[in-house]
Amino acid sequence: MKLEQLSSFEAVARMGHFTRAAEELFLAQPSLSRQIAALEADLGTKLFRRGPAGVTLTDAGGVLLPIARRMLADARFAREQMDELAGLRRGHVRLGAPPTLCVSLVSDVLAAFRAAHPGVDLHITEAGSRSLVDALNENALDLALMVTRGTEPSVPGTELIPLLSEELVVISAAGSPLPGHARQQGGESSTPTEITLAELAHIPQVAFNRSYDLRLATDAAFSASGLTPTIAVEGAEMDAVLRFAERGLGVAVVPAMVVIDRPGLHSTRLVNPQLTRTVNLARRTDVEPSAAAAAMQRFVFDTVDRLTAPGTDLARLVTAVPRNR
Repeated sequence: MKLEQLSSFEAVARMGHFTRAAEELFLAQPSLSRQIAALEADLGTKLFRRGPAGVTLTDAGGVLLPIARRMLADARFAREQMDELAGLRRGHVRLGAPPTLCVSLVSDVLAAFRAAHPGVDLHITEAGSRSLVDALNENALDLALMVTRGTEPSVPGTELIPLLSEELVVISAAGSPLPGHARQQGGESSTPTEITLAELAHIPQVAFNRSYDLRLATDAAFSASGLTPTIAVEGAEMDAVLRFAERGLGVAVVPAMVVIDRPGLHSTRLVNPQLTRTVNLARRTDVEPSAAAAAMQRFVFDTVDRLTAPGTDLARLVTAVPRNR
């Protein structure tokens, strides 16, 4: 069986008519008829019943049709893979990341990737790090960006490549001092450049939904210090937290990269203790990445290098982690 014969068979079966199928395939009808006849001879059975209104499938044709469609789909997939190798003109990448990275690092990575490879489809999954590990190992993702703190258990078949270490900062509405914590400098109040966890506990906060890894980390820090935070708004998602902080409803603890290109927010360094997290690229070790996934990995590395370069606004809050490419 040849792919051309199977394509002709599928078209006739779908259209129910040789003439219309020939027009769709840009073939002369005699050529199409010869292809079907050759396929029937090869299989030793008739595939169509011909009638005045068109053609219908025989029992053998009905059995062959889903098989032919699977074979044609496999052939299309193979061609797409070859196109990727030839220059990433087609293909797709499935990238997963938590919401705190989707509004910062991921948006920069995707913008650069899309500009270089507009023909590659991008699919993004927002979820917590644990869910992303499961999706990666179920082959539902090609790559994932994940957050870890301290020593994390290894996952068979998954490799974590540390990318950067990021401080958590306190955000508030731009142009306004932290509520209740304006400090006097030369007779004028100003927003402090640093705030301790103990000071933060007394300031009304916009708290994330408890499903967020970030919420769990900050709650653990307050608990370890014997502190109880003052919550103004609780249960918000990332976009809502940023908007509420901009409107002055409260302050929030977020990763440093979140504040990039957000003039409506002011960030203050959190100290005593300083809270940090590590951003990692997760990938399967038992699956060869597609050309598109390999390219996405390079764009992740390049974007991290750019954001953490000496002299950038984030250099003191975000530190690149040495890695082997």
